[in-house]
Amino acid sequence: MAKVTGIGGVFFKSTNDNKALINWYSENLGIDLEEWGGAVLKWPDDTAEDGGMTVWHVAEKGSEWFSPSNASFMINYRVDDMAGMMKQLQDNGVEIINGPESHENGKFAWIMDPDGNKIELWEPKIWDDKNKEA
Repeated sequence: MAKVTGIGGVFFKSTNDNKALINWYSENLGIDLEEWGGAVLKWPDDTAEDGGMTVWHVAEKGSEWFSPSNASFMINYRVDDMAGMMKQLQDNGVEIINGPESHENGKFAWIMDPDGNKIELWEPKIWDDKNKEA
């Protein structure tokens, strides 16, 4: 049987000025843009100890997980340095909705982009109950 082997891309439509939103992602999350205006995120650039992975999940209809966003999706971006990312976001005036929090599989934080999309940030760690204390 043929099967999915990973996430090939993340695409969403801006509700306002797409160029301003692209620049926001570049300036605040450090996403390097290509000449054509998008980005190519490469697994070899990720130095996390888990070797790289993408989590896929469908939330229940009544889930509040994406709140306060009204979008029916949320993108999780892997980050290499949560503390550095939090400082960068605060320096740029980006509101931190929640976090950072430590869990068994790493650190998480949540922000909103200018279009009202909730973003989950994740500094991955190998699954370990001790990570909750870090």
